[in-house]
Amino acid sequence: MKKSSHPFRKKWGQNFLNDQNLLNKIVDVINPKSKDSFLEIGAGDGVLTEKIFPKIKEMATVEIDPLLIEKLSLNQNLKDLIILDGDILSYDIDQINIAKPVKIIGNIPYNITSSIIFWLIEQLDYWDEAFIMMQKEVAERLVAKTGTKAYGRLTVVTSAYLNKEICFNISPEVFYPKPKVYSALVKFSKKSSPIVSDNEFIKYNKLVRTAFSMRRKMIKNTLSGYCFSNDVKNEIDFSRRPETLSPEEFAVLVKSIL
Repeated sequence: MKKSSHPFRKKWGQNFLNDQNLLNKIVDVINPKSKDSFLEIGAGDGVLTEKIFPKIKEMATVEIDPLLIEKLSLNQNLKDLIILDGDILSYDIDQINIAKPVKIIGNIPYNITSSIIFWLIEQLDYWDEAFIMMQKEVAERLVAKTGTKAYGRLTVVTSAYLNKEICFNISPEVFYPKPKVYSALVKFSKKSSPIVSDNEFIKYNKLVRTAFSMRRKMIKNTLSGYCFSNDVKNEIDFSRRPETLSPEEFAVLVKSIL
């Protein structure tokens, strides 16, 4: 495996992929088509970009590192790639001059994973699939089953709008510099019918956060500040703990707030 020649920046959480077998595996899973438009979060030194760009209609990347922006702009294999500088969280996809909906890919810094996921929810109208590399532990929390230790606020809140699937796990050995933990490639797609409306999402997020703030307590205690309809009290047992409630049951609670 060839090491990246780029001086990685710790402040941006940079870890570069250089394993050709893994890069090919990622491309196989993403399955880019000639009609596709792609948005890459942090192209880095462009190793994955180079494999996808020739197969598709158009591609944009948002990169925060000025040295990497220069490297990408000089790469003759990436002519016509739309290169935008800055933090992806400050961008709206609608403002990027590329056909929508896009497919999103990204090997993202671990410390902004949750922010990126909530950004995906904010940008729902402008993408149809997203493939994000993240810490394996976070990936397992995203897809956790009700009643398990990994199941929590992140699982429930993201389930309002998103389908989530772990494609495969990734060893630290394929990165430079080598992270201390395993990673995973996670596929996101949009639910055909969200379990809460846009108008209800803020209340849903707040209620779920409150419930999981003391996950070992019964919801009749953690949610005592809410006033619910009598009908929902007959439907849901309030002596249960939050990790036993499905995302759909949390949605029922939100809809029954008086």
